[in-house]
Amino acid sequence: MMRHFLSILDLKPSEAEQLVYRAKEIKEKRWQGDILKGKVLALIFEKSSTRTRVSFEVGIKHLGGETIFMTPRDCQLGRSEPLKDTARVLSRYVNGLIVRTFEQEKLEVLASYGSIPVINALTDMFHPCQVMSDLLTIFERTPDYSKLKIAWIGDGNNMAHSWINAAIYFPFQLNIACPKGYEPDPEILSGALNMGAKIFCTNDPKEAVEGVDYINTDVWASMGQEQEAEIRQEKFSAFQVNSELLKLAKKDVKIMHCLPAHRGEEITEEVLEGPNSIVWDQAENRLHMQKAILEWVYS
Repeated sequence: MMRHFLSILDLKPSEAEQLVYRAKEIKEKRWQGDILKGKVLALIFEKSSTRTRVSFEVGIKHLGGETIFMTPRDCQLGRSEPLKDTARVLSRYVNGLIVRTFEQEKLEVLASYGSIPVINALTDMFHPCQVMSDLLTIFERTPDYSKLKIAWIGDGNNMAHSWINAAIYFPFQLNIACPKGYEPDPEILSGALNMGAKIFCTNDPKEAVEGVDYINTDVWASMGQEQEAEIRQEKFSAFQVNSELLKLAKKDVKIMHCLPAHRGEEITEEVLEGPNSIVWDQAENRLHMQKAILEWVYS
């Protein structure tokens, strides 16, 4: 059966756990393979990227494959032809699609009408590759998720949604703090709670970080929200990850950020570059986790 990776919930719980183990093994052995030998994957990016593009291109080459990189200037992704037509045509040319776009529905159409695997490299709804990579970063330090408290501070965005999905499969306590009006999608949240996820939501960042092992944040205005940047800075000002906030967490709390970071906004320079920060390991792990995801998709 063909596999897609549109969200973490495309995995079975055991598969999600195994991906973390496998990615750690890939990293430790600096493993390369040939599972993609003779295959060409198209990277279709409607949103710009550094880590996602480079880590996927390098990972695909490490697995023996080739890539084609396409931006909105290079294709008709839902513009002058129906997306379902693009899906069927590209399925005749390439062996998979790695898509970074706005609407989650675009991925669903590509997966429904195409005959090749589709991998979510980020949408406005989910960022599953990033959060799976983050789970690897945490596992390297504290492999028993059941004893962990993880805080998400800031926007209830695609990262928050993927953390909520992850909390269904991994037994950590997830604390989410967002300004009023910027909470996660209530349907995604209620679905996770109904499936047994341990999630606490608040509008108070101090409450969310009390006694936590990890603090995670993201920019306040993501791509496509630039016109909201000024009002978001006002609404989110109390949600900055700074040294005062860290005092409420565990003494050895680890700081995570999916990057790029806006120093002085959602996180201070002092914290991002400080001894508690693990953001550079977090960025590196995109490569290793995505190799594990590609192996799962094509095995």
